[in-house]
Amino acid sequence: MNIYVGNLPFQTTDGELETLFSSHGQVHSANVITDRETGRSRGFGFVEMDDDAEARRAIEELDGYEMDGRRLRVNEARPRR
Repeated sequence: MNIYVGNLPFQTTDGELETLFSSHGQVHSANVITDRETGRSRGFGFVEMDDDAEARRAIEELDGYEMDGRRLRVNEARPRR
């Protein structure tokens, strides 16, 4: 399952995002989205987890989680258009 993570602190790295979600199950990948021109974080990212039950539990437990003073928005990612 692909998970959207919004309202990330701008200094968050891929590794920190993976560590946060790995406490809830096996993480396939974790990517913080960056601006193409500046290379700075855009404040959101995606985490992919193979087990849907673990992914749903991570969504439930991490939605609203406070990370460096920011409340994360976590939900199932919508398909790209």
